[in-house]
Amino acid sequence: MSDSPPAGLPAEPLSHGLKQRHLTMLGLGGVIGAGLFVGSGAGIAVAGPGIVVSYLIAGALAMLVMRMLGEMSSALPASGSFSVHAERALGRWAGFTVGWLYWFLLVVVLAVEATAAAGIAHGWVPGIAQWTWVLVFMVVFTVANLAAVRNFGEFEFWFATLKVGAIVLFLVLGLLAVFGVLPDTDPVGLSHLTGDGGFLPSGWHGVISGVLTVVFAFGGLEVVTIAAAETDDPARAVGRAVRSAMFRILFFYVGSMLVIVTVLPWTAQQAGLSPYVTVLDAIGVPSAGTIMNIVVFVAMLSALNANLYGSSRMIFSLAERREAPRGLLEVTRGVPRRAVLASVLFGFISVLLNLEWPDTVFLYMLNAVGAVLLFVWALIAASQLRLRRKIERDTPELLQLRMWAFPWLTWATLAGLAAVLVLMLTDDTARPQLLWSLGATAVVLVVAGVREVLGRRTEGVSGQPAP
Repeated sequence: MSDSPPAGLPAEPLSHGLKQRHLTMLGLGGVIGAGLFVGSGAGIAVAGPGIVVSYLIAGALAMLVMRMLGEMSSALPASGSFSVHAERALGRWAGFTVGWLYWFLLVVVLAVEATAAAGIAHGWVPGIAQWTWVLVFMVVFTVANLAAVRNFGEFEFWFATLKVGAIVLFLVLGLLAVFGVLPDTDPVGLSHLTGDGGFLPSGWHGVISGVLTVVFAFGGLEVVTIAAAETDDPARAVGRAVRSAMFRILFFYVGSMLVIVTVLPWTAQQAGLSPYVTVLDAIGVPSAGTIMNIVVFVAMLSALNANLYGSSRMIFSLAERREAPRGLLEVTRGVPRRAVLASVLFGFISVLLNLEWPDTVFLYMLNAVGAVLLFVWALIAASQLRLRRKIERDTPELLQLRMWAFPWLTWATLAGLAAVLVLMLTDDTARPQLLWSLGATAVVLVVAGVREVLGRRTEGVSGQPAP
């Protein structure tokens, strides 16, 4: 069946097949991916044990953004989440800009995750080309997302359960190694935290460089507030998911880093090798490399699945508000199938990219999205500043989850995000990503501005509000 929304901001015509357990595990596992399991090694290389502080800083920024997003989404749940909030708070240009930027980010990262997972699968089965694996993954998850939202929820529930279980087991084994409880091991103590150049071997410059390396690993939390619109009680569901996820995720990230730099000297980490594998090998866990490869593989497929879901709902919401082609509004059995197909298109294009440039496509795709996540977070914070006051004035009873120390922590978050962007501009490695992101943002802003001008002219000629 096909649903077309009424005028104004419509009720969600989507299915309500997600349960609280789906949303809770999506909140816990949706952000745990290759950025933690593999990418954290680069952060340790530049910051040493100070990477713990880097994760605390980056995690604090992510938690504050998530708290703001949870406040707005529990009060005003919608499949477009922060894009809808930005439109209500700042105007149509803001909703258009943040919605399209986030959609662009997700569809590119979706292809990146498929490519990375294909690289692992190709290593296991060299006889099957990498591009073939990308095609297989794209077909499987496209079919799953076209079928029913419950399929997405079940996939993510079990993916997240495996990732969370792996981290908990790693933390337990690491602590046992620190205290010398494991067979044939001596207590490690805290010597590695202060030895080998001290806790901050590269000083605070290393800590800041570590923040630039790890802050993007927290991307993905936003999908929880998008998914909440497809639960039976969106306001309550998103509030519970946000509360349960924030501190646990910070615990997993910071706890993992603390174990890694305590069990082994930070100089023992090898470039390109997961620090989790290095630690598990050191404490005698058999086949540690294979085990972590499986976990990373699952994490990448999980991210692919979550990004396909999030991107399809975002472009569906844009279409609801006439910011994307209206043909994307067709809903069949509660699933916006055309929106799913539009969002998966670039993933299938990446099959051809992998066929021609299997060794370089990953790097170029990552550079293409660069710092877009930080721009999205900044618009979320700016929206919360305006929307919180509107809700307090008009419908204060909707504020079931409140941002801490409003508005001071919101302003502090904006200042922190601005500082990260300035640091990226001064960093030779991060600067290309920032410039690519600035270019993409500028293009979207120009399109949003042109639409705004044309809309006002149409309104002036017809005497009716522009669609």
